[in-house]
Amino acid sequence: MAAEPSGQAEATLPGYSAAALKRPRRLHLAGRFDQLSVRHKLLALVLVPLLLVLPALGVVLLAWGNSALDQLLITKIRSDLAVAQGYFERVLGEVGSSTAAVAESHALHQAIAGANEDRLVALLRALREREGLDFIQLRRPDGSLWLGDSGPARSTEPTSPPSPARAAVAQGGTSVEVLTPEQLAVLGPSLAARVSVPLVETRNAAPTDRASEDRAMVLLSTRAVPGADGKLLGHLQAGLLLNRNLPFIDHINEIVYPGGSLPYGSRGTATLFLDDVRISTNVRLFGAEQDERAIGTRVSQAVREVVLGSGRTWLDRAFVVNDWYVSAYEPLQDSTGRRVGMLYVGFTEEPFRWIKVSILLAIGATSFLVMIGGAWVSLRWARRIFAPLETMAATMRRVEDGELQARVGGTGRRDEIGQLAGHLDHLLDTIDDKTRALQRWNAELDAKVSVRTRELEAAQGQLVRSEKLATVGQLTASIAHEVNNPIAVIQGNLDLMRELLGPDTDKVRAEMQLVDEQIERMRLIVTQLLQYARPTEFAGYVEPLDPNRLIEDSLVLASHQLSRSGISVQRELRATGQPAVNRGEMQQVIVNLLVNAIQAMPQGGTLTLRSQDVHTPTGPAVQWSVQDTGAGLSPELLAELFKPFVTRRKDGTGLGLWISRSLVERYGGTLEAGPRTDGITGAVFTVRLPV
Repeated sequence: MAAEPSGQAEATLPGYSAAALKRPRRLHLAGRFDQLSVRHKLLALVLVPLLLVLPALGVVLLAWGNSALDQLLITKIRSDLAVAQGYFERVLGEVGSSTAAVAESHALHQAIAGANEDRLVALLRALREREGLDFIQLRRPDGSLWLGDSGPARSTEPTSPPSPARAAVAQGGTSVEVLTPEQLAVLGPSLAARVSVPLVETRNAAPTDRASEDRAMVLLSTRAVPGADGKLLGHLQAGLLLNRNLPFIDHINEIVYPGGSLPYGSRGTATLFLDDVRISTNVRLFGAEQDERAIGTRVSQAVREVVLGSGRTWLDRAFVVNDWYVSAYEPLQDSTGRRVGMLYVGFTEEPFRWIKVSILLAIGATSFLVMIGGAWVSLRWARRIFAPLETMAATMRRVEDGELQARVGGTGRRDEIGQLAGHLDHLLDTIDDKTRALQRWNAELDAKVSVRTRELEAAQGQLVRSEKLATVGQLTASIAHEVNNPIAVIQGNLDLMRELLGPDTDKVRAEMQLVDEQIERMRLIVTQLLQYARPTEFAGYVEPLDPNRLIEDSLVLASHQLSRSGISVQRELRATGQPAVNRGEMQQVIVNLLVNAIQAMPQGGTLTLRSQDVHTPTGPAVQWSVQDTGAGLSPELLAELFKPFVTRRKDGTGLGLWISRSLVERYGGTLEAGPRTDGITGAVFTVRLPV
């Protein structure tokens, strides 16, 4: 956006000077805050933290609580899946151990040696029952089926596609396998009734044209049967059918989620998937009887793509049949590494969701109540501060409007604000008396000036100034005398209080220290008044002065204010001449200029101090300059800057620059002020003294 012309900016923002419009936005905001009343400042200081910090803290707590609870649930489901995997691997190992035990049994070797098929079938059936297997069969050394627990082989195995049974014979070991109906009929014809699973339409599942799942998922183990002479007698195959194997899946569920392990009524579930179809589960169908399980339903498409498609474990919430569960899905692989199914455990999310909502609502409600309660208490306390201050401000406005008899009156407070109200009334009384005297003396001065003007028109300007300075000097001396008396009384009574209170003085040490500081400040003001009224009485020893050393010593005196202001100091000290002046008086001048520059930069800035040798029409001289980056000097203020009692600060006397110029001129020098000439907002004060 293009910058507006200065004239337009001044028309748009009345009351702002051109220099103020060039300040950074941060200074504008600070300036607007400074223009607020004490009431509004206190309200802002109280309400802004409450309305910003507490809600932000509440949001952080809400986000952290939500994330922490989710992480706890994920950690819980991960451990549940580890338990289920451990049991599944254990069962897989038990199938392999049982098969190896049967293959190595002496009874089997004797039956094979006797070549009695009926005896072998009966033995295999007995061994199957003993080991808790679903099927067991004996194959010849070439891998072809010989007989099983259901009887001798009635047909040859299909050769296309290759039989997993024969592949398992070649490989040996125990694995998860998926069999076609024909292959299962060879392994265990009596198990066919458990295999077929009609597919149930399931929400969020991947589209499919299939109506049922006829394949079987088995835990298949193959072991060689060696003879006594080491000759291979055949191969033993045995295993468990996982389709509709409810005792197996229920046992997993009991191990992972025993009674009372899940709080708040959450229900734990476990499932075995063949591809994406539930072939064994304890998840119930929506709206069905209690015992009707969700066999035949399918996993959601999102889970299928992650687990079966990418081979990754799912640890997250998932929609299971008819409800949301905190779920864990692990892919199952066959002996060739192909992903053929999934193992699932999970528990219903709704109870934990209500817990989460309750916790988050409790955190939010607590933050809101704390914010409201804190705001109410803070507003009541703030009112006790700003109400007396507003009364004093209203009194000052009445005085400015011409109601000179307006006073604050009693505030009912004994703290610093109450004391300030009393001091303000006393000051208004003193000002009222001195104003009348000043008006009377001013009338006399005008009369004298008028007479002298007619007699000495050529020296009119100098005469007017001399007479006014003399008269104001008398006034300041009178004021200093009047103020010194109550200062002495206050100091005496304060010392008496310390003696009378003794050890109890520690209870009010801070308050007494504040009174001491204010008394010292009043003494400093009186000293400045007397110095202007009788400057010759304060003159000291005159000696050649190192101008650079003067700057460094003055910085030490102003170091306390500099340390709290955030102002950086730059020095450019090149002067070599040494003017003959009183060190104390010139140090007073430089310190006064430093303090004015610091107060002109309340938000921080850069203070530049220079000293250099210069040549003037009257000869060589030394020049000091104090340069700040404050608000600068308006033409109106610059015209009256060195007049007495002219100040922009509420706590200033307006005598510092007046006295400083008088001291410099006494030694034949000059003190000047003006804006910076390098394009940066600020003011520069220049002192020149002849060498």
